[in-house]
Amino acid sequence: MPAVALAEIERTVQAALMRHGAGAFAAAEVARATARAEAAGNRICGLYYLESYCLQLRTGRVQGDVVPVVSALRPAAIHVDALMGFAQPAFAYGLAPALDAARQFGVATLAVGHAHTCTSLGYFTEQIAQAGLIGLGMTNASPIVAPPGGKSRMIGTNPIAFSVPDGNGGLAMQFDQSTTTVALGKITMAKAAGTSIPEGWALDADGQPTTDPEAALRGSLVSMGGYKGWGFGLMAELLTAGMAGGVLSRDVKPLKAPDGPPHDLGQYYILIDPSTSDTFTDRLTALSALVGEDEGARLPGQHHVLNDPVEVDPAAWAQAQDLAALPA
Repeated sequence: MPAVALAEIERTVQAALMRHGAGAFAAAEVARATARAEAAGNRICGLYYLESYCLQLRTGRVQGDVVPVVSALRPAAIHVDALMGFAQPAFAYGLAPALDAARQFGVATLAVGHAHTCTSLGYFTEQIAQAGLIGLGMTNASPIVAPPGGKSRMIGTNPIAFSVPDGNGGLAMQFDQSTTTVALGKITMAKAAGTSIPEGWALDADGQPTTDPEAALRGSLVSMGGYKGWGFGLMAELLTAGMAGGVLSRDVKPLKAPDGPPHDLGQYYILIDPSTSDTFTDRLTALSALVGEDEGARLPGQHHVLNDPVEVDPAAWAQAQDLAALPA
């Protein structure tokens, strides 16, 4: 596989998006997120999405040249209307006022409504933690999850991410996970590869367990931990659709479909200033040491190293260069 520098990935993705109708700022923010996903080994949220971004720019399913509108519904409740544009620039517009509010009041919320899919949710909570605050975020998605015991798709994979600062501009802990047993991308990648999936990941259209990714895509995904994961998925649904102003997952069409109505999704973030507690740093240090007593154990996301250059999928990289009309 070719090794490509992150700067080159960003340059290529930005060029592709601008060639298909995105403004410079929006394209730069999406390109940065794409490169970051590739650097972290998260290919599902990296170049894998670029073709659909470009096609949806051309059909108008995502607006690439809008300017997000930021408002403060309360002093510590920041809201951003993405205007059916990309989530990344909308978050960028809202982050600074949300950080200021959290530092002033101890806790603040940042709601991003009427947005395109944000792909990797941890990418956003990580930025909150790098600014010295605790970040908790969630989003909804197209419907793929049935209630435990049911078979009708009701909600999306509705991931939740949590990032904790280490006090030095880095991360002490981070996790980013769907509220299903696996992310939908794992199913689609298994289908593309012609491989089966483990039992317990998904149900077929009749509500029966399946190891066939194609049957899973016609059926539904399984909530992690059954009712427990279902509950977290519903929580994410209410906060992102209810508080951020996105539509319910049930009304979202497949995220990568080239045309159709905008995603109109919501993202909801809670920002917490750890300096409001005189025990947080000590407890974090103690917890990290406690976990580390077991050989090989660590807090989630701790000591994670990003790759630069990145070994990218050859087909995805060739496609990206073609979309950008850059020489191979």
